Amino acid sequence: MHIFYTPDIESTEYTLNEEESKHCIRVLRLSKGSVISLIDGRGGFYKAEIVSDNKKNVTVSIIDTVLNYQKRNHYLHIAVAPTKNMDRLEWFLEKATELGIDEITPVICSRSERKVVKEERLSKVITSAVKQSLQAYHPKLNPCIDLSDFLNLRFDGTKMIAHCVEGEAKQYISQIRMIDKKYTILIGPEGDFTPEEIQVALDNDFKPLTLGNTRLRTETAALAACFEVNYLNR
Repeated sequence: MHIFYTPDIESTEYTLNEEESKHCIRVLRLSKGSVISLIDGRGGFYKAEIVSDNKKNVTVSIIDTVLNYQKRNHYLHIAVAPTKNMDRLEWFLEKATELGIDEITPVICSRSERKVVKEERLSKVITSAVKQSLQAYHPKLNPCIDLSDFLNLRFDGTKMIAHCVEGEAKQYISQIRMIDKKYTILIGPEGDFTPEEIQVALDNDFKPLTLGNTRLRTETAALAACFEVNYLNR
């Protein structure tokens, strides 16, 4: 099955952008009459037939439409500190997209070793994972934001912060009372959140969260939270 990401699709006929057109004709060797699949990132899953196979602007005709394709029964927002090694953050984005995630926010903390991320590159990683895993919903990637500003934002549902400070009372996701099946989970940098950051989060109604007894890398902790939320709502 050949999947193409078409976020601006609005009618029964659509023209792929130049990049997707080249991939369609030059790489996949498809031609007029070939049937492909399209996803719009908003839950629309389409079957389409190629009616014009120009290598720079392939035109297709929609022959079948499914809305809200495999829509999940919950909403998951992971706010994670960018890792020093960007490969690790990209790995998380890829795997979290495959598992199921709705929104990602890179947050800059006091102990963050990376302060800048290339959002365009990260968005491409997400898009590729969406197509690979046959999903019709494209996770939202927010701009990088300082933790202090993030904590002042309003979120629906249940808010949690995972940290490694010993002696503090924490609960597993399954033990925390959920509101509307909407989850916002904060994952800190390699050196964890500072005690001050944790306290500010708690003062803003974030619930203290544990992901187990072992010390996890940032990207592993974020993926573990993603897996647990999806498993609990399966």
